[in-house]
Amino acid sequence: MSQTITRGARPSPRPAAPGTPDSARVVRTARRKAALHWVAVHSLGVAAALFFVLPFVFLFLTSVMSDQQALTRDLWPRTWEWGNYAKVWDTPGFLTWWRNTLMYAGLGTLLTVVSSVPVAYALAKFRFRGRRLSLLLVIAMMMLPPQVVVIPMYLFWAQQLDLSGTLWPLIIPMAFGDAFSIFLLRQFLLTIPDEYLDAARVDGCGELRTMLRVVLPMAKPGIAAVALFQFFCAWNDYFGPQIYASDNPAAWTLSYGLESFKGAHHTNWNLTMAATVLVMAPVIVLFFFAQKAFVEGVTLTGVKG
Repeated sequence: MSQTITRGARPSPRPAAPGTPDSARVVRTARRKAALHWVAVHSLGVAAALFFVLPFVFLFLTSVMSDQQALTRDLWPRTWEWGNYAKVWDTPGFLTWWRNTLMYAGLGTLLTVVSSVPVAYALAKFRFRGRRLSLLLVIAMMMLPPQVVVIPMYLFWAQQLDLSGTLWPLIIPMAFGDAFSIFLLRQFLLTIPDEYLDAARVDGCGELRTMLRVVLPMAKPGIAAVALFQFFCAWNDYFGPQIYASDNPAAWTLSYGLESFKGAHHTNWNLTMAATVLVMAPVIVLFFFAQKAFVEGVTLTGVKG
C-alpha cells in the first residue's frame, strides 16, 4: 500500500545515533547549558564564597613564601617554605600562649554552660513571681557593653583580690552565668514540650533529675551552640587579656601574643601569616566538625518567644 505524503510537510529529524559526532556535540551542549544554568542560579552564593575564601587562600599562600618573596606582589610561592610554621611554633612563649588560651577558652566555656543551663531552665519552664523581670534583667545585661564596667571590675580584681596579671578575672565571672548564653538556652528550652517534663515528674523525678535526665539530652544542639559561641569568644578575646594580663607575658593568650609577634616581625609577613594560620586553624576545624549542631541550635532558638 502506498503512503500518502502531505504536500509541504517535512519529515521530523531523526535523533543522532549514540557514538556519532552529532550525539557528542549534543551532550557537550547540554552539559554546557547545565553548567551555565547552575552558575546563574548560584552566582550570588559563588560570589559570597569567593569573597570569604580568597582572603584565607591569600593568607595561606603568603605564609609559605620566603622572606623576600613575601614583600613582593607575587601571589603564588616560588618555593614552599613549610619551615615557617616550625619557626613560629618554636618562638619563645608561643606554646605558653597556646596553653593559656586553651585554659581560658576551655575552662570558661565549661563554667558558662554549667552555670547558664539551670538559669535558662528556670526561666523557660518555671512559673514564679518576677519571672518576666528576671528575663528583662538578662536582656538588659546583654545590651550592657563590657567597657562600661571595666574600671570598677579592674579595681576590684586588682586591688581587692590582687589577681592582676592573670586570666582568673576573666574566668571566674563565667561561673556566674552569661546573659547571652542564658537567653539563647532559654529560647531553645522553650521548644521542648512540657509533656516530657510532666511525665518525668509523675515518675517521681525531682526538678534537678528532670533537668539532667530529660532536658539536657534533648537540649544538646542548644548547648553545643552556646558552647561554641563562648569558646570562639574566649579564643578570640583581645580586650580582656589586654586589660588584666598585659603586664605579665606568662599569662598572655594567642590573640594578645599575636599582636606582640607581629610587632617583632613586622617585616616578615610570611611568619606573621603563618602565626595567624596557627591561631585560626583550631577554631576553623572545630566549627567544621560541629557546624551541624551549631546551625541546628541557633535555628531552633527562634521557634518560640
